[in-house]
Amino acid sequence: QVQLVESGGGLVQPGGSLRLSCAASGIIFSIYTMGWYRQAPGKQRELVAAITSSGRTNYAESVKGRFTISRDNVKKMVYLQMNSLKPEDTAVYYCNADLTTGGGFRGDYWGQGTQVTVSS
Repeated sequence: QVQLVESGGGLVQPGGSLRLSCAASGIIFSIYTMGWYRQAPGKQRELVAAITSSGRTNYAESVKGRFTISRDNVKKMVYLQMNSLKPEDTAVYYCNADLTTGGGFRGDYWGQGTQVTVSS
């Protein structure tokens, strides 16, 4: 069974930094795009950043210059380095992966989410 497990969330003061990690486990044939989404209370889930298997990245305008997404294809992990955090970055952050399982099924998989709170 394929799972995505996030870690690294928490409480941080404005201007601070956090690094989120997400590990994919299970029998996986190939992972294509991996990404981070977030959902704040009362708002829709939105894309924060994404990275293809070849390393091409895409960022939401609101995080450009502050957040950096990266991945380790061997370890099947994706990271989100978040700097200069703002209160409006407060949300539950979800890891996402477009992948094909060992059984040949291709689909979108989601982690359980990790809370990021930016507050003084």
